[in-house]
Amino acid sequence: MERIGILGGTFDPIHIGHLITAQVVFEQRGLDKIIFVPCHISPHKIDHNAAESIHRMSMVNLAIKNIPHFTSSDYEITKGEISYSLNTVLEFKKIYDDIELIIGYDNLISFDKWHKPDEIIKHVKLVVMKRTSDESSKSQDKYFDHAIFVDTPLIEISSTSIRERIASKSPIDYFVPDAVRDYIFENNVYKNV
Repeated sequence: MERIGILGGTFDPIHIGHLITAQVVFEQRGLDKIIFVPCHISPHKIDHNAAESIHRMSMVNLAIKNIPHFTSSDYEITKGEISYSLNTVLEFKKIYDDIELIIGYDNLISFDKWHKPDEIIKHVKLVVMKRTSDESSKSQDKYFDHAIFVDTPLIEISSTSIRERIASKSPIDYFVPDAVRDYIFENNVYKNV
């Protein structure tokens, strides 16, 4: 039986930090593959003007194209509405029995505010990427008991900082895969940043 991880996000843009932490989770959890699922509209970032979905999907595909155990899904983008993890999980449950939903530690702290979190944890293992710098939350809730923690490296790269570098005309080499960098500039993805 295939064991998969689902890694969702805005990926605006996908960067080296995403790939490194996903690789660590893949290895430590013994998964068969990780599926990157760019959201259409994140319920946690409704005010964020993300790059067009087609660009974010293309950048994900370019970033993972040579990594056989990483794949992608346009399910949330094609659905074309606010992307709730529960809907995505239920869709993937039609294909896979053993699913691990991979989230960051910051998402675990606010997991109680997600759309139907109790339903989500009925269908998946909740895998939390935890860096050594993550402090234990003083208000740990019941979802911490369901979490499987994976120590991942601290990589101080964010999609926001990459967009800021583009806006200031600073290079983004080494922050994103070369193919993603080339795509960003060839398509003027962040021209309005």
